[in-house]
Formats: sequence, C-alpha cells, structure tokens
Amino acid sequence: MALIPNWTYDPVVNKTVDGMGEVYGVVIHIMDGSFDGTKAWFNNSQAQASSHFGTGRDGHAEQWVDTKDKAWAEMAGNGNYISIENEGTPPDALTDGQISRCAEILRWAHDTYGVPYQLANAPGERGLGWHGMGGQAWGGHFDCPGDPIRAQFNEIIARASGVSQPATPSPTPAPPASGAPTWPGIYLKNFTADNAARQWQQRMSDRGWTIAVDGQYGPKSAAVCLAFQKEKGLAQDGIVGPDTWAASFRTDNVT
Repeated sequence: MALIPNWTYDPVVNKTVDGMGEVYGVVIHIMDGSFDGTKAWFNNSQAQASSHFGTGRDGHAEQWVDTKDKAWAEMAGNGNYISIENEGTPPDALTDGQISRCAEILRWAHDTYGVPYQLANAPGERGLGWHGMGGQAWGGHFDCPGDPIRAQFNEIIARASGVSQPATPSPTPAPPASGAPTWPGIYLKNFTADNAARQWQQRMSDRGWTIAVDGQYGPKSAAVCLAFQKEKGLAQDGIVGPDTWAASFRTDNVT
C-alpha cells in the first residue's frame, strides 16, 4: 500500500487496482462542489470518477485511493499522476489550509516517487500540474482548477520544499540605479497579469534575455527569472520580488 502516514484513509469505490505506472507528478483539481458530495459521487459506480486525495476548505483532507491504484481523474493522465480534488467552486482560490494540505501531498510524492519541486504544464512533464494542461485527452476541462488556484502553485511548492515565501513585502532592498523604477509592491509569479509584469519583461528583454513582453507572467517568464537569479546569486524561486526586481534594473550587473 502507498498511503500518507497519519492521514485518514477512506477508500472510494471507483479506481483501477494496481493501475498506476510511473508517477510523474501531482495534479490539482477543483471539485466544483462540496467535500462530502464529491466523496459520495466517487463512491457511485456510475460516476466513473475519483481522486487519490480530497481537501476541504476547512483544511480537512483524506486519502481516497491508494497511489498504487489508478484514480479516475484525468483520463489519459490517470496512470502517471496523483490527483487532488479541492473543495470549492470556480473562481475560488484555495484556502490556507488547502494550500498546506496540497503541499503535504507534494512533499510525500517527492519523498516517495521522486516528484520534483517544479511546475508541470503539459502531459509527460514532472512536477505540480493542473487538470486543464491535458486538454481534450484529459477530459477537456481546460479551465480546471482556475487561474486563482494556479496562481498559488508556487506557494504550494515553497511549502512542500520548506522554502518560506513572504505573505507581505520583505524589507525594502537597496534602491536600483537612479531613474530606474522602484519595486511595484506585487510579487510576480506564475499567471500574474499586470503592467509590472510587462515592465519587468521589457527590462529583461532589453538585457538580452529571450522573453515575451506581453504582461503575462507565466512559466516562460518564471524560467527566465530562475536563470537570472542563479546568474546573480539570488534566492532561486522564480518569483520577482523586491530583490530580484532591484537586481533586474541595476546597470552595474549587466552582462
């Protein structure tokens, strides 16, 4: 059996016993309903649906399918991804308790299956993914779990890996070069859409990085950010906070 220690295990009916192949990652869903209602649905053989885990908005969570067994959550992705259904209705974001529960599952998947602490954005990629990334082959749920939850993925990864992410702005860093813009007070992370994202993307493009200047801070922007942070000896989290912003607009570190 492959169960998270000390969690409630209440197995549901719908599953394929011993059906899992190599585990690539963890996939986040939203229930579009209640915890108890979803659990009951997964115990209805006519539903043809289930999930390995479920989290409630109050932070309660249970394991419903052993991860050696295949849950029926992502169709073509079922055999390679551990699934988490989260109580809520789009466009809900996860509660703090749900974020912590998802982080616990990701940490366990990392320790048990070697799932890396990184984002997955297409079938076959390893890490923390989302239902809609599988497109039609995964059931055509293109908007699941919704942008508000996807914007929380970096926080899930941070908690799982033990890296603390500040909920409020950190102390003001050293000011950038004269005439450069000050940090706008918003953390740029995956799926942030803001003028500040466009401003930072333009700056990185001007520095010679290959990056789209579209105001949408997605996985490609995060990859550029990580590479830049590594180059400059900054904390590597793929998030443009005050320190990364200041370093981006300095003129004495351009290479």
